[in-house]
Amino acid sequence: MADIPRQPVHAQATPARPRDELGVSLVRPSRPARPLPLAEAAPEPITIDAARTALVVVDMQNDFCHDQGWFATRGVDIGAIQAVVPHVRRTIDAAHDHGMPVIFLNWGIRADALEMSVGQLAFGRLFGRATGYAEAYRAAGEPALVTGTWGAATIDALAPQPRDIVVHKNRFSGFWHNELDAVLRRLDVTTLCFAGVNTDRCVLASLQDATFAGYDAVLIDDATATPSSAIVREAACTIVRQIYGFTTTVDAFVDAH
Repeated sequence: MADIPRQPVHAQATPARPRDELGVSLVRPSRPARPLPLAEAAPEPITIDAARTALVVVDMQNDFCHDQGWFATRGVDIGAIQAVVPHVRRTIDAAHDHGMPVIFLNWGIRADALEMSVGQLAFGRLFGRATGYAEAYRAAGEPALVTGTWGAATIDALAPQPRDIVVHKNRFSGFWHNELDAVLRRLDVTTLCFAGVNTDRCVLASLQDATFAGYDAVLIDDATATPSSAIVREAACTIVRQIYGFTTTVDAFVDAH
């Protein structure tokens, strides 16, 4: 096969434009670290970088936390969930004071629930004994946990501010089929602090997947709650401390400086 003639390389190439004339800068300015010690943490005291830490508030929405929400209408005792609201409020306020992004991670599914598996839907219905995901349960016929409905919205006591970020999920973990990971990487976040409900379900699943994705994880222990028994909740916190990350308290997070 004959060689294909190459075009000559000209010594006088088009001169590059000066740096200050380039239209789009992809340079990310350096961000000074802001160490924030958390002495009251387990299994060891830690120092987080407030400049690269975000607070993730999980499922503090009407369908789980309100007396007229999906959980309550199914007969779930939401006393522990409602009791943790003031602790989550303090945690959110502290994150704002620390200059951290606050991300509200709520269930928000399609009205036809097509993104959910048959097994997941069966568990959601308690195998025919309760109203399930995306099924109407309120007097107005509003479905459970569907994006854009009252039930999928954050409770009024914790309503997101304009600077906060809301991400919806359709799995127990917040790291599947949505934009959470992309948002966090765009924000140059490396550490995630978790608050919300339920400790042994969506909070734990999201925290676990955060570590699988390479984030450092901190559970704000007393800013989480669950209707499960105390032994189940303690098991979830124990496994976090054993292999996934660290636990700390609301007071330690609020008072850190």
